[in-house]
Order: sequence, then structure tokens, then C-alpha cells
Amino acid sequence: MDETSCGSEPDPGGRSEQALQLFVLNNETSLLPEPKNPLAPRVRRLRPLSARKPRDTARVPRMDISPQVAQFRRRFFPEATVSEWNDWRWQLRNRIRTVEHLERIFTLADEEREAVRRIGGHLPVGITPYYAALCHRENERDPLRTTMIPVTDELRVHPGEFADPLAEDDSSPVPGLVHRYPDRVLFLVTNFCATYCRYCTRARLVGQTGEFHFNSQQHERALEYIAAHPEIRDVLLSGGDPLSMDDRRLEWLLSRLRDIPHVEFLRVGSKVPVVLPQRVTPELARLLRKYMVWLSVHFMHPNELTREVKQACERLADAGVPLGSQTVLLKGVNDDVDTMKRLMHGLLMMRVRPYYLYQCDPIQGSAHVRTSIEKGIEIIEGLRGHTTGYAVPHFVVDAPGGGGKIPLIPEYLQGRDGNDVVFRNFEGKTFRYYDAVAAG
Repeated sequence: MDETSCGSEPDPGGRSEQALQLFVLNNETSLLPEPKNPLAPRVRRLRPLSARKPRDTARVPRMDISPQVAQFRRRFFPEATVSEWNDWRWQLRNRIRTVEHLERIFTLADEEREAVRRIGGHLPVGITPYYAALCHRENERDPLRTTMIPVTDELRVHPGEFADPLAEDDSSPVPGLVHRYPDRVLFLVTNFCATYCRYCTRARLVGQTGEFHFNSQQHERALEYIAAHPEIRDVLLSGGDPLSMDDRRLEWLLSRLRDIPHVEFLRVGSKVPVVLPQRVTPELARLLRKYMVWLSVHFMHPNELTREVKQACERLADAGVPLGSQTVLLKGVNDDVDTMKRLMHGLLMMRVRPYYLYQCDPIQGSAHVRTSIEKGIEIIEGLRGHTTGYAVPHFVVDAPGGGGKIPLIPEYLQGRDGNDVVFRNFEGKTFRYYDAVAAG
């Protein structure tokens, strides 16, 4: 399949300097700055990447393969050994990228085939063999397949859709950094993903340059900005997918951030545990625990909750890495109460706390998968009170134009009647709470 190096798509060139740029680490880095954060874990000082010996990558951690995936491997990748299949680098090298690759596995609908051929410089196709094994080979309406294989509707722009709907470029003080909220920043550390979701908010950026196209100067500028702004206590690493980077590069970034005195909270947003669970090695789990990282994992449907994903989540949780989930509400994928409830229950069983349910951002070409906002409220109402509160995520709209996340909940507060506040519960029954109005 994709026999290029991990994350080595060609640089398209000619990108506007005004556009927010994504990047990954260079082979040349500086030593850790002083002073150290007293709240940070005690870690050894790292040498520059270029001075360190490469770690042994021959050993592949054991991972049980689910029957559906094992059958897929034997049929479509018979030359791959179990050890190769469980090697995350092998998975990335053999991603499914072209019409020819797709047609070897899937029976493509005309609209899928045409879309892949016309995709051009738009968000590319990229599916790991593991995740392809979870997608239905015949049914183009399969939930997971819908999120991976483009259709011609994706090439049509509708009113209210934008290339940068959240105006991230306008909130970027230095390339690769978004500073919208007072005490936290979004640090876009790479533009490479193991798979490319068709509803991606950063479709304008990701997939255009490979992980090996470094720019450590941009990373340094972002780190300098964070260090110069003591109000920043929370840094979220995203991209692209930070966990598509190797351990050395990831550790370099995390150690640099942990060395900034006022940075208290580090988060990583990733879909890798879902689409590339082989990447979650014991070494990666220990690395994330070492730097006290909270991990937000991108789940979409109960069909993703495989034996492999369970092992990956258990490996992280056992290492002490806090896990939360974030899900995008999509038409035909997860837009009903039963599907969402099964997903949330399954996540809890894997020790992943449901966190956010996002209304799909109005990126260009997303109208065919976006639901109404009312649908999201309907789903939350179908969860709240009907199952454990731990299984109820926050439903939010990321306001177009850079307004930030706005939480939405059903109307449980009915109003005030004299000294009583009137509520409606999850069964639709009305209750009163005495809450005397203060005189004067």
C-alpha cells in the first residue's frame, strides 16, 4: 500500500504565510531552559535529538488481534506477519491512500470513486489497514466508512461553511499556536494523522506535509511565546495527531513544556488509540505518565470498541494516564440515542470518561454529515437521567468566528413562580424548589 516513510507526504509548497502553519520537530534542539517548574515531575535533562542514539525499534509489543481484524489481515495482507501487523510503523507505511488501494478492499460506490479521483489538494484519503478492517466492505453507508471515504458531497460548499470556521488563524500569535482562551493555548505540533476524518475541522491544513518535514524554529517560537505569557497554565497538543510522532520527538516537546514554570496542565488530543492502537506501546504509556499528560481520545461509534482498543486504553489507564473522550455528532454515524448510549457505556467499561460531544463544525463540504443542533440536545436528553451521569458528555457548539465552546443542555429550568423555582426532570415531570426571593 503506502510504501513511503511514516508521514512523508510531499510538501505542496506555495502556502500563504498568513495561514496557520503546522509542523513537527527538527533534528536539532536546544537544551532545556531554566528555571524548572516546581510542580512538574522530576525528569532527566534531554540531549538534543541529533545527539541521541536511536532506540531499538525491532521489538513489537504483543497485542491480541480480534477475529474480524485477523480475518481481514489474512485476506488482504497475507504477507504481513502478526508482528508486522502489530507494528504501528508498518500500519502507517501500508495506509490505504488511492482509488486502487481502496478498490482492492472495498466495493466503491460511484460517488466515492469520483470523489477520491477529484480530491486533488483537498484533505487526502488515509486509512490504516487496522481501521479499514472495521469498515464494511460493501455498504457505503457504514458508519465508520462514512467517516473515512469521501463522497462527492464533500466537494460542494454550502452557505455558512468556511475553510477555517473557528477562525483559528486569526487567534494565532505565532505559527502553530492558537491562543483564544485566557489561560490555555492550542499547540498544533504536526499536520500528520494516521487516518484522515472527512469532517476534520483542520481539513485546510492537515495531510499536506509529512511528519518528517521539520521546522524546529517554529516549535521554538511557540515555546517562547508560552514561556513569555505566565497566564498560560494549560497547553493542549493537537494537530494533526501528536501521537503519530515517535517517542523521542514527543518527549522533547513534553519536557520543554514541563520546564516552563507556569504550565501546570498538559493535554494531548488524539485519535491514534482508536485507529492505530498498536501505537500505544508500554513505552508510550510510561512517557505520557512521566509528564503527567491527560489524553483526550476521539471516538465516534461503538464499532470502534474492539479488543485492540480495549488493550490500548487499559495500557494507558494502568500506567496512570487519565482518559477522556470527545465525539463529533454526525448524521448517519452516531445521531441516535441508542448508538450514543452504547458508545458511552462502552467507553466507561474501558475506563474512558465521556467528555465532549461536539456539533460538527461547518467546514466546507460538511453539510451532508451535519445534524441539526436540536438533534444533539435530543440525544443528551435521552441520556441524562436514563443512564449514569458519567456516561453523559457535554454537548457543545464551537461558535463560528472564534466564539469558543458554548455548552447546550435541554431546558430543565422552567422558570420562577413566586418563591418557587420550577423544574422539569428527565421523565417530563414538574417539580418545585422553594427559593425565597430576597426582599428589596
